Amino acid sequence: MEHPLTVMQLLPALHSGGVERGTLDVGAELVRRGHRSIVVAAGGGMERELVNAGSEHISWPIGHKSLLTLRWVRPLRRLLVEKHVDILHLRSRLPAWVGYLAWRGLDPQSRPRLVTTVHGFYTVGRYSAVMTRGERVIAVSESVRDYIFANYPAVPHERVTVIHRGVDTDRYRFGYRPSRDWMGAWYGRYPQLRDRFVVTLPARVTRWKGQLHFIEVIAGLKRRGLPVHGLIVGGTHPRKHAFLHEVERAIAAADLGDTITLVGHRSDLREVLAASDVVLSLSTDPEAFGRTTIEALSLGIPAAGYDHGGVAEQLRAVLPQGLVPVGDRQAMAELLAGWYQSPPAVPSSHPFSLRAMLDATLGLYEDLAASRYPAASGPPEARQG
Repeated sequence: MEHPLTVMQLLPALHSGGVERGTLDVGAELVRRGHRSIVVAAGGGMERELVNAGSEHISWPIGHKSLLTLRWVRPLRRLLVEKHVDILHLRSRLPAWVGYLAWRGLDPQSRPRLVTTVHGFYTVGRYSAVMTRGERVIAVSESVRDYIFANYPAVPHERVTVIHRGVDTDRYRFGYRPSRDWMGAWYGRYPQLRDRFVVTLPARVTRWKGQLHFIEVIAGLKRRGLPVHGLIVGGTHPRKHAFLHEVERAIAAADLGDTITLVGHRSDLREVLAASDVVLSLSTDPEAFGRTTIEALSLGIPAAGYDHGGVAEQLRAVLPQGLVPVGDRQAMAELLAGWYQSPPAVPSSHPFSLRAMLDATLGLYEDLAASRYPAASGPPEARQG
């Protein structure tokens, strides 16, 4: 691209999460390539990282769930003109409504090109339909693309592009092992993991993530005489404490108190995955993508999961023997028992890298901008202001 782009991304806030992580990654890559990155969102724990990587942050509460949030439509419309924005990228539903209404009120000949990303299987309806109104619509997996076509049949197929979320293969490099100090602290905290076949379920504690299924799988492995230990790694939202207690009771009822450990939220999940023998995805509803599966595979750790959603796409491409029919706990236990005897070889490379995601996303931006400014001279100089 001859001329630098100005790209504005909209999302609710800068707390931790997959949408936020993707926004920061794209913003940093834009700056690295000489473009201008602007993010409109309320603040949060990732704000400093965003700004330190070169993006501009405009702190507006455009994700606050109230009709009053629509008061930001006019200020955003002015901002799009003042900042000479080339690409407006909408990443979440309420900010997308603010962004879409602001964009729609601008002159079609000069307004930014509009991109939306469908990050999940939203409740179908008019409110969610705004995520399909981009001039280009990014789906984070083939499953999400199929959801769009099934539920919003008026969306032209050629407007939808699958760009899988990606894992940083430098950070999650194949063969990575935690440091000796980390391992010492880990076994000091959890000595029951020494010399065990460690099976890990990384997921926040909520019913659809499959913790109750996990208990049954570990019970099946224990009945087979395997020296197994199960780890449930993930935080619990205050509204989900009743389910956490249900999980704890189910562990006790299965007499697995010494075989399954709930470790809560961990900020060192990479190390936890790398210290595991197998990583599972047991979500009873399909994952839009399922990042922890590809993180484990990227490290070289075998992963297994139910055959649906984005997790199935990853496993089909990288480790198809890890696919199990949805909900079949017995089949999962049988698979893992076989892996205990003969671990599968995980390929050292895969197509779900952060680099691939960034290249595809910025390529989409540049293609759209080229259609906005077809003349060889590119956009007017005023857009640099």
